[in-house]
Amino acid sequence: PCAMCAGGLVLARVDALVYGAADPKAGFAGSLGDLTRDPRLNHRLEVVAGVRAEESSALLKEFFAARRRGAVT
Repeated sequence: PCAMCAGGLVLARVDALVYGAADPKAGFAGSLGDLTRDPRLNHRLEVVAGVRAEESSALLKEFFAARRRGAVT
């Protein structure tokens, strides 16, 4: 998730986050940064990363390719 979404997860005191595709450019749950485990914050959540990573990555690539073609609005 992005920084805003990761921050929302912490503030909402969500217990766990499960995701597939990492975002090395903007991810804030173990990629670019890690708000989910920041000791300065008053809540930390369990993060399970890489679940069906290849499939998740392929879905995102297909979606954004279609969006660039104008097929998705």
